[in-house]
Amino acid sequence: MSQSLFSQPLNVINVGIAMFSDDLKKQHVEVTQLDWTPPGQGNMQVVQALDNIADSPLADKIAAANQQALERIIQSHPVLIGFDQAINVVPGMTPKTILHAGPPITWEKMCGAMKGAVTGALVFEGLAKDLDEATELAASGEITFSPCHEHDCVGSMAGVTSASMFMHIVKNKTYGNIAYTNMSEQMAKILRMGANDQSVIDRLNWMRDVQGPMLRDAMKIIGEIDLRLMLAQALHMGDECHNRNNAGTTLLIQALTPGIIQAGYSVEQQREVFEFVASSDYFSGPTWMAMCKAAMDAAHGIEYSTVVTTMARNGVEFGLRVSGLPGQWFTGPAQQVIGPMFAGYKPEDSGLDIGDSAITETYGIGGFAMATAPAIVALVGGTVEEAIDFSRQMREITLGENPNVTIPLLGFMGVPSAIDITRVGSSGILPVINTAIAHKDAGVGMIGAGIVHPPFACFEKAILGWCERYGV
Repeated sequence: MSQSLFSQPLNVINVGIAMFSDDLKKQHVEVTQLDWTPPGQGNMQVVQALDNIADSPLADKIAAANQQALERIIQSHPVLIGFDQAINVVPGMTPKTILHAGPPITWEKMCGAMKGAVTGALVFEGLAKDLDEATELAASGEITFSPCHEHDCVGSMAGVTSASMFMHIVKNKTYGNIAYTNMSEQMAKILRMGANDQSVIDRLNWMRDVQGPMLRDAMKIIGEIDLRLMLAQALHMGDECHNRNNAGTTLLIQALTPGIIQAGYSVEQQREVFEFVASSDYFSGPTWMAMCKAAMDAAHGIEYSTVVTTMARNGVEFGLRVSGLPGQWFTGPAQQVIGPMFAGYKPEDSGLDIGDSAITETYGIGGFAMATAPAIVALVGGTVEEAIDFSRQMREITLGENPNVTIPLLGFMGVPSAIDITRVGSSGILPVINTAIAHKDAGVGMIGAGIVHPPFACFEKAILGWCERYGV
């Protein structure tokens, strides 16, 4: 038997560390790599904490709290009710406040893309005459920097939001809370990617003076737009509603058009807005972010819950917030996004993971719903099979499925909803995020897109923080 065994071609299954698989492949051995990490990624303090949570006398309270969080996500019914300038609607906004993506960060520690966006916003607001003066002002201490998430907002990429910018206003009809986000500048050389030259400022001025007022007045005529229903439709039409938004943008502008043509603006102004929307499919991207924010905020602040309600990045750190631990950020180093680069750029040109857009994955779309959008692999890399597997795999770290938002290719399975820090800790499976890549330096913009995961350190800190808070 032993002779026949060794005379046959080997077919190896390797569990865990990939270096063994790589070595076998170099020797032309057929090998199947099974990704696996030990609970807590081998950190015995985390393993003990996970055991303590599982065996805790609070187990029934944890289960009830998590069920409530899941139900709040599912039952949330976000609708678009308007547009207005941030100074008029965003809690805590002042003329000298700049909101940014991710967890808290100071000017000195900001990455290049975020600094570029901040200085551009200060010029746009008329607080500085040029970028040099804006840099001095940003460093002076006169400007208040604060995370979008702490002001009921989300911001794409750098997330920089200033007083004059027009915001989506999204209301959660079920629970009454409101979320905000600024409007899409479309793609490539734009403020949220760190670009800040005169063309960027001119576009922001036009959005403030023409597009913003037009959409504000259009929504006064329309009243509200059902975003949960529109999201479900977009997923069934091939979007995943983070980085692929072809269907969503079509549906959104279709819903806005009756109000736009009745709002009293000139044909030339209407033409400008329609051409701008048609220039990129990303027009609806921020809309979905605000929708997801409205739903996730409804699940925040539930005592004992281990559900993640925020994933956000500032280009330096990745931050989590957990429902049962309100007011706290759990951070780790931002990661490099892996994916195709635009012509002329290479991985070393890229900045680290950035943006509040991971609120989409927190809700259950984006990377969690890539099975709805196989065509997205052309943008973010990978294969169609991997895109489908991501949606299946994310079900292992979530508490349930959202029946209002489904994936046709997986038998109309609801999107995986309610990331549980204990499931991430026990399985070693990290949430998958698809995202754009901004250049590491200010003033350049978007240079690619790809796939990224949070650092496990965020979940490690959250698990230990939960145990400390509840005495487990």
